[in-house]
Amino acid sequence: MLYLGCPQWSSAHWKGRFFSSDCKTAYMLSEYAQIFNSVEGNTSFYANPKPETITAWSNAVPDTFRFTFKIPKQISHELALNQCQQELKQWLKLFSPLFSRLGMVLLQLPASCSPQYLGRIADFIAQLPEELTLGIEVRHREFFAKGDAEKRFNQLLMQTKVNRIMMDTRPLFSEPPSTPAIIDAQQKKPRVPVNVIATAQAPMLRFVGCSDLAANRTFYAPWLNKIRDWLAEGRTPYVFFHTADNYDAPLLARQFVQDLGVSHQVLTPFPAEQQPQQQTLI
Repeated sequence: MLYLGCPQWSSAHWKGRFFSSDCKTAYMLSEYAQIFNSVEGNTSFYANPKPETITAWSNAVPDTFRFTFKIPKQISHELALNQCQQELKQWLKLFSPLFSRLGMVLLQLPASCSPQYLGRIADFIAQLPEELTLGIEVRHREFFAKGDAEKRFNQLLMQTKVNRIMMDTRPLFSEPPSTPAIIDAQQKKPRVPVNVIATAQAPMLRFVGCSDLAANRTFYAPWLNKIRDWLAEGRTPYVFFHTADNYDAPLLARQFVQDLGVSHQVLTPFPAEQQPQQQTLI
């Protein structure tokens, strides 16, 4: 199975382009799930949703849909994984109604999280229920230097069956900072090397594309073969598509799958494309 998605499911910019023109915010997740079978849930990084919101999310998608939600920054950044047992326990209890539809839980660590934190990372992994799949994204340069620190990190992930999240921001940084959206994205996204490795069953790629959709092909061409290899090995890859403002992220995802040459629901008409087109009177 190949899971594809974007870093959000609610966007007013997608109404009339991907979502139906009259799609209300409350129905955006439902229409999003007609296009994609997963989503990178960033909202949980900043604040906890209400229990009734989680129930609504679960009811809005089919059984085959898989959410991926980030561990709150309170745990990953503010507490730096130190003495966070109670906070993690509360978060897991809140999201437990969604466990059957959680494809992966994402732990995004700050650049300040160096190899000295490996013990904390191991302790954190041990606290998660076995039924949950975990992915970890690191940003400290030593984790990309192909030295002893990176080897020990990768070995930990392989031993505990945790996925290393790979982020490819090369397309984003290939274009000049010519718009406010690109400037903002280049300031926030990490410019780290692309070290490709599947440490567990569900390798994850976060691909941050450039504004010219066709120009992204040069950057993701090697990923096409890697995704094919992982599928052939029986793995379950997750690929999430970003752009600076995410305006064209669904189009980038569709282009990627077309070039990948596999069948996927993103190739079916978007809800907006299924709407009758207005006739122009001449």
